[in-house]
Amino acid sequence: MEAPESAPAVVLVGTAHVIDLAVPIGRIFEQYRPDAVAVELDRARADALLSGAPRSGPGAGAPLLLRLWGAAQRRLGAEIGGGAPGEEMKAAAVRALTDRLPLYLIDDSVPETMGHLMHGLPPKERIQLLIGGLAGLVLPSRLVRQEVDRYAQAPREYLADLREASPQLARVLIDDRNRRMAGRIAEIVARGHRRPLIVVGDAHRPGIEAALRARGLTVIPIPFAELERLTGP
Repeated sequence: MEAPESAPAVVLVGTAHVIDLAVPIGRIFEQYRPDAVAVELDRARADALLSGAPRSGPGAGAPLLLRLWGAAQRRLGAEIGGGAPGEEMKAAAVRALTDRLPLYLIDDSVPETMGHLMHGLPPKERIQLLIGGLAGLVLPSRLVRQEVDRYAQAPREYLADLREASPQLARVLIDDRNRRMAGRIAEIVARGHRRPLIVVGDAHRPGIEAALRARGLTVIPIPFAELERLTGP
């Protein structure tokens, strides 16, 4: 249920990074009329997306795992989403700039995330991450699309499976980042914004929502499954 117009509320949108969601993101802007926008990006990624320069992914000096995952995302985005990774974040950021709204970047930097990830990651989970990156390069796009659909239908169960298979990976890539992003969102509200629109990957949405509600903030969640329904005419 939408919060009363007079009450501050965080509009929390969950997206999929390899799916082109520019149309539904625009519709969310029209419906909720946010007074600020925050996206799951850091400064380096935001500059790369907004500069218009070709995105080649992590450079040769980046860790192998990061290069593999970057290549896999670019390939999957082209095959099933019609766009490059980050296009949904770009759509929200460009709309914020067009509407002259404050734009906040709430994610950790990639080097920081990778540092947390590689420090203490058990060998088993390093292998799983490596295999995941390789699989993204060779799996048929229809199978990846099935996984996206499976997540959309039962996100809690999907994330529970991830936590069971790779607990350290889930902690670093999801839980720890959720906590830090929720803190940054709370700071945005503390600045006086009454209807900030937050765009994050949907795997982060439940954890961030819980953290914001624990802080006493009102949240209007828009999960990925609902966002996909807004893609039609």
